Amino acid sequence: MVSRNPVVSTFEPERVIQPLYTGGDVALQRSGHILVTCLGEEAVLTDLNTGRTLARAEGDGEVLTALTITPSASHLILCSRSLSMYIYSLQPSEDGLSTVVPNLQRTLKPHSTPVVTVAVDSTGTLLGTGSADGVIKVWDIRGGFVTHTFRGHNGVISALHFFEASRENDKLAGQKEKKKARRSTNAEDDAMIGVELTENPATRFRLASGSEDGKIRIWHLSKRKAIATLDSHLSVIRGLDFSKHLNALVSGSRDKTIIIWDAQTWKPNRVIPVLERVETAGFVEPSHCVYTGGESGKLRIWSPQTGRQLTGEQPAGGEGNEITHVVYNPGLDFIMSIHADQSLVLHSISALPVDSNSVDTIEPLPVTRRISGTHDEIIDLAYVTPDRSLLALATNSEDIRLVSLATENPNASSGEAGSYFGADVALLQGHDDIIICVDVDWSGCWLATGAKDNTARLWKIDHAENAYEHYATYTGHAESLGALALPQQPLGPKPSSSSPLDYPPPFLLTGSQDKTIKRWEIAKSPISASSSATKKGAHPTSRALYTRKAHDKDINAISINHNNTLFASASQDRTVKIWSVQEGEVQGILRGHRRGVWSVKFAPKDTPPISGDSSTGPASSRHGLVLTGSGDQTVKIWSLADYSCLRTLEGHTNSVLKVLWMPLPSPSEQSSKRPLQVASAGGDGLVKVWDAGTGEPACTLDNHTDRIWALTLDPTTGTLVSGGGDSVVTFWKDTTSHTMAAKAAASTARVEQEQQLANHTHAGNYREAIILALTLDHPARLLALFQGVVGRSPPEEGSLSGLRAVDEVLMNLSDEQLLELLRRVRDWNTNARTAAVAQRILNVVVRSYPAERLVGLRGRGWKEVVDGLRAYTERHFKRMAELVDESYLVEYTLREMEEVGFVEGDGDGAGNGGFGEMVLV
Repeated sequence: MVSRNPVVSTFEPERVIQPLYTGGDVALQRSGHILVTCLGEEAVLTDLNTGRTLARAEGDGEVLTALTITPSASHLILCSRSLSMYIYSLQPSEDGLSTVVPNLQRTLKPHSTPVVTVAVDSTGTLLGTGSADGVIKVWDIRGGFVTHTFRGHNGVISALHFFEASRENDKLAGQKEKKKARRSTNAEDDAMIGVELTENPATRFRLASGSEDGKIRIWHLSKRKAIATLDSHLSVIRGLDFSKHLNALVSGSRDKTIIIWDAQTWKPNRVIPVLERVETAGFVEPSHCVYTGGESGKLRIWSPQTGRQLTGEQPAGGEGNEITHVVYNPGLDFIMSIHADQSLVLHSISALPVDSNSVDTIEPLPVTRRISGTHDEIIDLAYVTPDRSLLALATNSEDIRLVSLATENPNASSGEAGSYFGADVALLQGHDDIIICVDVDWSGCWLATGAKDNTARLWKIDHAENAYEHYATYTGHAESLGALALPQQPLGPKPSSSSPLDYPPPFLLTGSQDKTIKRWEIAKSPISASSSATKKGAHPTSRALYTRKAHDKDINAISINHNNTLFASASQDRTVKIWSVQEGEVQGILRGHRRGVWSVKFAPKDTPPISGDSSTGPASSRHGLVLTGSGDQTVKIWSLADYSCLRTLEGHTNSVLKVLWMPLPSPSEQSSKRPLQVASAGGDGLVKVWDAGTGEPACTLDNHTDRIWALTLDPTTGTLVSGGGDSVVTFWKDTTSHTMAAKAAASTARVEQEQQLANHTHAGNYREAIILALTLDHPARLLALFQGVVGRSPPEEGSLSGLRAVDEVLMNLSDEQLLELLRRVRDWNTNARTAAVAQRILNVVVRSYPAERLVGLRGRGWKEVVDGLRAYTERHFKRMAELVDESYLVEYTLREMEEVGFVEGDGDGAGNGGFGEMVLV
């Protein structure tokens, strides 16, 4: 019987959501287009409008301690813990702004201790670095050399800021300078000094520095010394900024105050108590207000004239929400705050008043966009909205992040939320502990979450209206929730199918570490605003219809079948139980796993049967199938007819954490014999797609570096989505049909090329024949062709190989073809029967190409080819030398035999036994 070739499934990572910030410095180009963030030991450049990664600048393997970018994005500066500083020049790619090419210009060792803070002046020519030893250096970015070295601080340099002093300040400085300069002989010289000090812009550049000793120093770059020391703070200086309009410097410190300094006298104009540790402070143009950020996690606006807080009272953020840094460039319409949980928040400043004295209070700055620097460990995920345009992520935190899956919008502004793939759309807040599991109903409009706070919550997702509301809370479990499930088919009246937002799912199933399962009835409408519960701030709640003691250990997963009549629960007690949804009674138990079961899924409707063992026969699709994944590294397929195991799929090297059924083959795919498939994700960081009929793996998908906790499927496109502990979300596109079509086309083209090769060889078209033989990787045909050429008798006059046409072909090969030919010559040279042909072709190559051309092949396997040719060529020459030596003996023997004649015997030669005519030598 002829076996049918199996269909080879292929998947490619179509899109990836990956971390872009894991803590450290953040920099923004002056126009707000390019965002630079620290990602461990490398810097990531991101287009803030589209979210596309423009470039990655790799460091030296050590964590980056500071980074910055010049205002025009001409240079990128990185400082690492290895005491090295890297200066990159940034050039746009040839296709425009889609990518940026960083070219390393210089590697320097700026300080003897790690660089803690850096700053660039407004012209993009000077770089200031402050280290942990209290030394400050100013660098010429393009030249790469030190222009100034300042010492005076007693601790770590915590803040740096370049600014340009006003003309009034320089006039005062000029007057003082003229009084001190006693060398001038007339008024004209005095006037020249004043003009030089007031009209030369280079003399107005200053550098403000702050350190952990609470002192601020103002450095005059032209005089190369400190012109003022500001000593009013009691703790680390965390923020410095200068306002030309106010001619003032603002400083923020962890002593819970900010100070406005007069730039003429360098005396404090106003001390403003902020009453929280200040981590950043600066001026906002054109309102000339002062912003601060700190441990409360809220951005606050202050009036520098009156010292009043303009923003109203804001509740303090939770743990991990502290503001660590703020990035603002004059001319932008937003302020970016960086938080301790590696999130970047954009606040609109369009509502700020022009005159801060004209208003009493303003609303807190509205958040226009939120960027998650990293999603931490992705525990679970699910598609939401009817068109599956959002992805809900449970990221080892108390909140659910809704991420946009829309295509890039090149016309979107930096502050527009959800305008590109991977953008954060909303944050669902309400749980008090880490969220463990999520599930979505059939419509995608209702999302259920379960957390370690022992509660489940139901959320209403109305993406069209940008409304993401908490609908109900379900409290009753004694321990953490580990599993929950919503119905996967509409129930009740027909309008529920057309307007699912108005009809919540009828019930919710939850499983917990308390070993119980509960069924909750979902109210058709939330509690009215007039109810007492709502007035107290509570959310709609519901009582469980029934509670069942389900397992002996933690419950890890729950799945509901396609018609909402059965559900399955998987537990660490190594069993899976099948229950009736209505009564909550056990219908069957699946036993066979050797360790805890992590995941369970019912087969979708109309799943074709698969054959079982010879004793069980085919599984009935009428009863259905169940798929499970376990800590024993296996995936099992079970029959609901008799609760027996039909298939055991082995291949993972760690626990199987998630399983699901792939989309059923379409009628066209069924005709092409595409099998029924399942997918699994494991602790080994791999996603495997299996042939459910044979139990063999169809393909293995590898794009994660840590265990994969979450796996889901887009029911419309068949896209697999995996998320794991490496904070990466991978979207796998099924490319099986394209791969099969490409393979068929390649096979047809190869057959045609092989026929062309035979035709060219027969017709004597050596150029085409040799090129095709190299392209098709036919060494035998190529050898036969060369043997025919080398064995020509007589060879063509003036030819190295035996035929001039072949010489011309060998003299005009590309680098790839030449290297491939030399690989074949190396292989032929290992055999004494084909070594002569190999040596002849090698002779043609060596005589036809200069040494520089052959050396240029280095780095592409050239060394291995040369080593192989040399070893066997030396062996052949040694053999030839031995044959030459032996030929001398043969020549001597023949020469001696020619000199010896035959001895004539007498008679019949009886005297020598009948051999009278023979002479023995």
